[in-house]
Amino acid sequence: MDSQNTYWTDRALLEWQVELGVTDAILDTPVDRYALEVVKPVPKAATPEKPVGTPEIVKAPDVDAPALARTAAQTAADLDALSGAMQAFEHCELKKGARSFVFSDGNPAARVMIVGEAPGREEDRAGRPFVGRAGQLLDRMLEAIQMGRAADNAAQAVYITNVLPWRPPSNRAPDASEIAMMLPFLERHIALADPEIIVLMGNTPCQALLGRTGITRMRGEWVEVLGKPCLPMFHPAYLLRNPIAKREAWADLLSLKARLRG
Repeated sequence: MDSQNTYWTDRALLEWQVELGVTDAILDTPVDRYALEVVKPVPKAATPEKPVGTPEIVKAPDVDAPALARTAAQTAADLDALSGAMQAFEHCELKKGARSFVFSDGNPAARVMIVGEAPGREEDRAGRPFVGRAGQLLDRMLEAIQMGRAADNAAQAVYITNVLPWRPPSNRAPDASEIAMMLPFLERHIALADPEIIVLMGNTPCQALLGRTGITRMRGEWVEVLGKPCLPMFHPAYLLRNPIAKREAWADLLSLKARLRG
């Protein structure tokens, strides 16, 4: 194939990927740059074991990212400070591939705090959680029990955040190391917002705060998280894929409404 044909073939493939929604060029798998080996300059003096010209390979020191995150989170005195600390945190590789930092939405004084998984493509573009199709369904679900993120009244408002503030590549599920790294920020977020009730939407927030998954078994069962009542629910994205599960979601919403009345 000549160079001209190769050019037009490559361009067609690129345009096809853009139409599918590809926004960034990344590697097939994440790169842990903290584990990469560093080559030090060759020392001037040589020994029989190390002739001149032999580089010394030294592994970069391990970084305890969760510990650094916990320290950064604990220094945040309010939500604005926490947002700033998270944006300044440089140890999550997702930050390098994301377009936007997604912190929260809704009323921070709300009685109910909803915790989702991670931003998707639409959230990454808007810089707000739950704004795509799943977010629109969430808004309709909340409206059905006279609640919403735009409500000024704290009794009817909700406050929304995610386990991760940056979009994972191709909207994949966050892995265990990413969840552990960002968990201290989430725990501090909950402490500062101080909601009466926490709603965990999907497996990822359940894994982060409950240490277990299996949302089809856990949904609808009230548990305690960080000293607060907590209700696991199906993520709206799951409901879009499985409309039959909306019956259980409606039962969970009624349970939430009853708990708020009590």
